[in-house]
Amino acid sequence: MLNRNFDLDIKSNHSLEKLNTFGLDVASESFFIVKDLKDLRNILLKNKNKKITVLGGGSNILFTKFLDGLCLKIDLKGIDVIEENEKNVIVNVMAGENWNDFVEWSVNNGFGGIENLSLIPGLVGAAPIQNIGAYGVELKDVFVSCNTININNQTEKEFDEKSCLFGYRTSRFKTIDKNVYIITSIKIRLTKEKHKYNISYGTVKEEIGNREINLKSISKAVIKIRKSKLPDTDHIGNCGSFFKNPVINELQYLQLKKKFPSISTFKVKKNEYKVSAAWLIEFLKYKGKSFGNVGIYKNQALVLVNLGGATGKEVLSLANKIISEVYSTFKLSLQPEVEIL
Repeated sequence: MLNRNFDLDIKSNHSLEKLNTFGLDVASESFFIVKDLKDLRNILLKNKNKKITVLGGGSNILFTKFLDGLCLKIDLKGIDVIEENEKNVIVNVMAGENWNDFVEWSVNNGFGGIENLSLIPGLVGAAPIQNIGAYGVELKDVFVSCNTININNQTEKEFDEKSCLFGYRTSRFKTIDKNVYIITSIKIRLTKEKHKYNISYGTVKEEIGNREINLKSISKAVIKIRKSKLPDTDHIGNCGSFFKNPVINELQYLQLKKKFPSISTFKVKKNEYKVSAAWLIEFLKYKGKSFGNVGIYKNQALVLVNLGGATGKEVLSLANKIISEVYSTFKLSLQPEVEIL
């Protein structure tokens, strides 16, 4: 039976301050915590004419105003090995699981493939939306498929890796199908043996030092590096890296290198380079600066912070100021990694 509305604990004018890592004091018109797929279908059916906003861990979102419509907090739980052979396992993970808890579970079970993605904030369901990545690894490298529910008609659909249209911090769920589907679970393929360790990116190799290279040492190294660069959201409101690294071609690379010899770049593939957005912002001397209630973190130029009592509009104003100056200086378009509402 779908008609269970009397059982649904729908809250009105609900504060989201504790549900976004920026710590912004905003509220939603209606709010519901999704713990059950039946309840998810029911509440979508009963709120067909309302704007739906899906909230995971609140770690990749910037609220700039009161949230009209219905906000759904995804709290679907469960981690299960559904297929296994001598070399690999396929794990089904529900969307409400904490991403880092899942990485820790994988490492402790000797399953490889996502150890470089340790300490990325947020929930599992958000991972495919922007194809999360760090230290040379992206979700798409281990992704099998995801299960979804269509917001408009409540039908279920599974998307494999190819059909998700993954790109650099993007997917179909962030572009052509934005606000169309709610991801309810994902399937990940992990290795049981002959793990392919990736320690070439950043300072991971340096951090491991003389220790044995294995899943746990890589995960610990990544966690230590991230903690040294990123502020604890319990004390300083932020959503991690606010901007994506600009992607340029070889001609642009050569022109920038000639004008700015120390510019930090890394080759992705033939005729494609990424420019360090952090380097661009540091070059403009924004790192560590404060502007009223907002600022740029002293240890990582990509991180915008709430210094206390900030509004989303103040954060967005600072972001736009940085974007404008980066373009004026380098003729590069800096794109936000976070979702702005």
